[in-house]
Amino acid sequence: METVNVHDAKTHLSKLLERVEAGEEVIIARAGKPIARLVPLAPKPRIAGDLAGRGRIADDFDAPMSDEALWDRGAVEPADR
Repeated sequence: METVNVHDAKTHLSKLLERVEAGEEVIIARAGKPIARLVPLAPKPRIAGDLAGRGRIADDFDAPMSDEALWDRGAVEPADR
């Protein structure tokens, strides 16, 4: 953990934030007295089922597609080439 003065913190804020993103903590001091601490934020936990009910899957989503449908979508080449 490094301590920097306010002037250096203002001058090099981007670099300090890169270090904080990498997991380091930085203390900011004024006249040698610590006044603030930069720490990485804890990652926001993902909530299971957060998107439940927001989408729809067709009943036949896994049904085989005809050759014509695949050809129309550019997924296959014609067999008689």
